[in-house]
Amino acid sequence: MGFIVRSVVNGFALWVLSLISFLQISITAFEPGRDLQFILTLVILGALFGLVNSIIGTVIKIVAFPLFVITLGLISLLLNGVLLMITAWITSGWGWGLDVGAFWPGVLAGLLLSVINWIFGIILRPQKKKSRR
Repeated sequence: MGFIVRSVVNGFALWVLSLISFLQISITAFEPGRDLQFILTLVILGALFGLVNSIIGTVIKIVAFPLFVITLGLISLLLNGVLLMITAWITSGWGWGLDVGAFWPGVLAGLLLSVINWIFGIILRPQKKKSRR
């Protein structure tokens, strides 16, 4: 259930990023491109970005751990942009999906994607029940 919610949140965040024109991000729905196909495309892109982030992102974080320490974690901003571009590269051969125009707008989009996911993570976090004593 958690993966589905994260995929929907990632898809929503990607949609928001595609509305910001200077980020040069576009999303192409699969044919015929109506509303349902666009929403399904966003959810699939969100799931794909989640998989790329959890698999490739984890490997990169482990390999580049000294770089994370040296830069005090600021390299993770670049990593989010790279992971977004990897997701766009994976979907480029399908004729639908994500298109990131350039590297630095992709890095900024990765930063904004992280902020949107953080906000929704706070909103959708399950509340712990307080025990009565």
